[in-house]
Amino acid sequence: MNQTTSSMRVVIRADASLQIGTGHVMRCLTLAAGLADLGAHVDFICRAHQGNLIALIEQRGFGVITLPFASGDDSASPDQPAHAHWLGCDWQTDALQSCDAIFGTVDWIIVDHYALDHRWETAMREKCARIMCIDDLADRPHDCDLLLDQSLGRCNQDYEHLLPEPAKLLLGPKYALLRPEFAQWRDASLARRKTPQLRHILVTMGGVDADNVTGRVLAALQREETTSLDKITVVLGPHAPWREQVTKQAADMPVPTQVLSGVDNMAELMTSCDLAIGAGGSTTWERCALGVPTIQIELALNQNFISSSIQAAGVALLTSIDEFRYKISALLNDVSTSNILENLSARSAEVTDGSGVEATLDVLEWS
Repeated sequence: MNQTTSSMRVVIRADASLQIGTGHVMRCLTLAAGLADLGAHVDFICRAHQGNLIALIEQRGFGVITLPFASGDDSASPDQPAHAHWLGCDWQTDALQSCDAIFGTVDWIIVDHYALDHRWETAMREKCARIMCIDDLADRPHDCDLLLDQSLGRCNQDYEHLLPEPAKLLLGPKYALLRPEFAQWRDASLARRKTPQLRHILVTMGGVDADNVTGRVLAALQREETTSLDKITVVLGPHAPWREQVTKQAADMPVPTQVLSGVDNMAELMTSCDLAIGAGGSTTWERCALGVPTIQIELALNQNFISSSIQAAGVALLTSIDEFRYKISALLNDVSTSNILENLSARSAEVTDGSGVEATLDVLEWS
């Protein structure tokens, strides 16, 4: 640790909600933990949306400056980001409230929010020495010193006209913000996939799964001949609105099916499964770090780039929820299933080794 890092003050602006999901806050928590381990002081600014993770952030030991719940949005105004409605208010209000919440000036403001762009960032310049943006979309201009986009296939040209010239780019899953447990379980996970079989399926459709895609996945599995399976494990987030219904549905499955909520051992669960059925987003890189064969279901338009890159690289079997039953039926009944699983595992493991936080901290520490 150098002296600069040990005295660093960082503020992270990120939200979770039933609409936004949990991924933005969760990856920021991972980065915050890495910064704290180096001695930095980290606080969050979060709006109190329904389904927020403010209590979890505080449980992890970080201060949270809570902005009041707002039910409006500024998405009808011209030149707004595509996800402006996620913010709950106009960007000017959010910037003013965020500035007021920060005492003095800080070394870094880190913003991970699809609803915010260069205007908000410019307004925050008076409160910080440097700004870091975390993005996956490359769909709006930023005023930042550092930008991280962990998407597979992302290149400098994607941000060529969206950033000020001096800004530094951290691109690709090399910088995926994964908790240390994924790197720690990597060897064990890859070792057990040398002789692949399909006995244990893990279903994880994101922290919220507002549309109950999990229920549709289980319904499709229920119609299949699944006698070859030993068990199915379902993981839901703590605010998943369909948890009770999914739990009842699991009790009627022909294969023993366990429903878990708010788990803190996801790497271990992924390591123990033979196939994951999951959504796009940040959890994609968790599965890749562990070489987990995956059927990936695209849930949102903002996952298009990740999904197409994943498919082009042969990292996962990509499908829609409407076509999922055909994909899982083919896999369960294919005589070459073990070869398919082995190939998916090998290709996904090449994408990232789970050390993205360390790579990112190296840049933050010395910038």
